[in-house]
Amino acid sequence: MVSVKDVAARAGVSIGTVSNVINRPDYVRADTLARVQAAISELGYVPNAAARQLRAGQSTTIAFVVLDVGNPFFTDVAEGVEDAALEAGLTVVIANSRESVNRETSHLQQFERQRVAGVLLAQTSRHQPHVAALRAHGVPVVLVDRRSSDSSVASVAVDDTTGGALAARHLLDQGCERLVFVGGPSGLTQVEDRLAGATGAVAAAPGATITHVPTQALTLDDGMRVGERVREMVRTGQCDAVFAANDLLAIGVQQALLSGPDPVSIPHDVALVGYDDISFAAAAVVPITSVRQPRAVLGSKAVELLLRESTLGPDDEREHVEFQPELVVRDSSRRATPPRA
Repeated sequence: MVSVKDVAARAGVSIGTVSNVINRPDYVRADTLARVQAAISELGYVPNAAARQLRAGQSTTIAFVVLDVGNPFFTDVAEGVEDAALEAGLTVVIANSRESVNRETSHLQQFERQRVAGVLLAQTSRHQPHVAALRAHGVPVVLVDRRSSDSSVASVAVDDTTGGALAARHLLDQGCERLVFVGGPSGLTQVEDRLAGATGAVAAAPGATITHVPTQALTLDDGMRVGERVREMVRTGQCDAVFAANDLLAIGVQQALLSGPDPVSIPHDVALVGYDDISFAAAAVVPITSVRQPRAVLGSKAVELLLRESTLGPDDEREHVEFQPELVVRDSSRRATPPRA
């Protein structure tokens, strides 16, 4: 299908200019307007009807509420959101919940008052009653980075349970037996699912164990703090592998283990796996094995589902898209130890 990017390239203008030609032609100079309209005609571009319907009588702004705006994972998802939104003639506003239910609720209430065209939500917990209030007032909602427990709310996510199992099985295959899962806070769906997947994989491996070391947040600083405890567990034989709930934690743990007068060797003393496969994971001192998520695709698919909301009735079935994760193996987990029998 011909996209707005194709039209922009043919006309030699930006995607935003094409969007203005389609939605706000009075804002565009006459010669530019004619050039873009000619490109639209030549390519046979047809604007998204669902996007037009979503915008009708409403704001042209959609909101994206993320768990941590400082996490490169959400930066990459937001790029996918913005590209798809721009193509539909919509503007994106990003709000940061900082993994706080109260902050998340405050953002949602504000967006309801502003009558945004729709909300993309990376939820802090499985239960967010204000989602129903938004939808009751005609504001469509799509959950991002987690599958909805409510079949009437569309969602796009990655199978985190499978991702956790992939990480744990890889560590077990490297000969590791005493796994530590680092992640928190408690109640965060993504953390719970990744731990559940890892726990299931370990349960199927005779003699293997997994210990949960909780953190207050999914940040690099929290990884460094908990890394001191992990160092002690490695030294006392309680840990030979770490699975971190995301890459920021994994990087923090690695920095803690490698620092000081008596550093821990990775992967000789302890293997390390993260989650998300952000660019910093590959660039770490010891490149970190990570479970990859299709970040930009998550964002663009979420916008697609949001646009589709305008064509559905209250009783129509919503779509729940779940992508499969992929393990990317790097030096942090490659061990010379023979695989488990």
